[in-house]
Amino acid sequence: MQFLQPFMLWSLLLMPLMVGGYLWLLKRRRKQVVTFSAVSWILQNMDTPSPWRRHVPPALLALALALLLLASARPMARVTLPADYMTLIMAMDVSRSMLAEDVEPSRIKAAQKAAKEFLQDLPANVRVGIISFAGNAQVVQHVTTQKEELVAAIDRFQLQRGTATGSGLLLSLATLRPEANIDLEAALYKPNPYGYGDASSNGASGGAAGGARSLDAKPAAKQRTPEPPGSYKGGAIVLLSDGRRTTGPDPLLAAKMAADLGVRVYTVGFGTPNGFIPGYEGYSFFTQVDEEALKGVAKITEADYFKAGSAEDLKKVYQHLSTQFTLEKRDTEITALLAGAALLLVAMALMLSALWFRMGPQTGKNLSLAE
Repeated sequence: MQFLQPFMLWSLLLMPLMVGGYLWLLKRRRKQVVTFSAVSWILQNMDTPSPWRRHVPPALLALALALLLLASARPMARVTLPADYMTLIMAMDVSRSMLAEDVEPSRIKAAQKAAKEFLQDLPANVRVGIISFAGNAQVVQHVTTQKEELVAAIDRFQLQRGTATGSGLLLSLATLRPEANIDLEAALYKPNPYGYGDASSNGASGGAAGGARSLDAKPAAKQRTPEPPGSYKGGAIVLLSDGRRTTGPDPLLAAKMAADLGVRVYTVGFGTPNGFIPGYEGYSFFTQVDEEALKGVAKITEADYFKAGSAEDLKKVYQHLSTQFTLEKRDTEITALLAGAALLLVAMALMLSALWFRMGPQTGKNLSLAE
């Protein structure tokens, strides 16, 4: 727990003084001389509470005071609250390796089914866009809240050759954050994953002059000020891939660009190490997930990587991801929460005091004996 005004914690020193004052009052003997005709009459009309009851209301009031003093320091704690995510981009691998049947009935069929169930679990206020990538990337469905259109887009997937994971990530990033003016032409075809859409930038002018930089070359200085990784609360990207990148930009450099824009990229590696496509176009070959690259993308953007080796695993991954986009842990000021708890304790103290120490029905006054 952190405090915005930690100096107010010194006020908690008042608590020992309050406890000391209460103990002093307990030791002070109060005597009240009352004349009664008989002691038996006193016993009949006096409802003596249990010894521990008289300490409960003061203890509740003391705890309430402690909470109020703690609240004065404006504490902050990491609590789970509804997430601010409003737009989610799903980037789906549609390369030929998705034909592998190590996941029944096939990787692509299992992925489509899990993705459609995932969309049904999302709240209505979350907008979703769908990107597919193989040898290149394309927008299958623009951002929308209409789940019927999203499901239809997933059913339209067409498998292609190649796996351009970086292209899928960059197109997803440009779709999620169009205000960043990402130069996709420079990023995907020159290629330069750091191509912001400024015609006067070094990348654009260099490309026009025929001096486009290699993807592995040191990127030119960006005009946009980088944002802290994971700081963007307007949306996130979920990227699913079942194979290694064979073409297009390096996904790790694309992830660095996403991190500079504060966007989290949750990655899902789908398939088993023994993924095998038998007899496709006269060839049979194995396909394996590039876990290291997907883990690197998630780590750079301060997101999570998930491994799914079966249809059931993928379903569980998507179920977990649905909670990621509806609830999140973040540092939040809990001053009002502590103040509310203190008010509740005061109400309990007053209620118990009235219940246990109400005036006698026959005498109309409290009866007490000298201690």
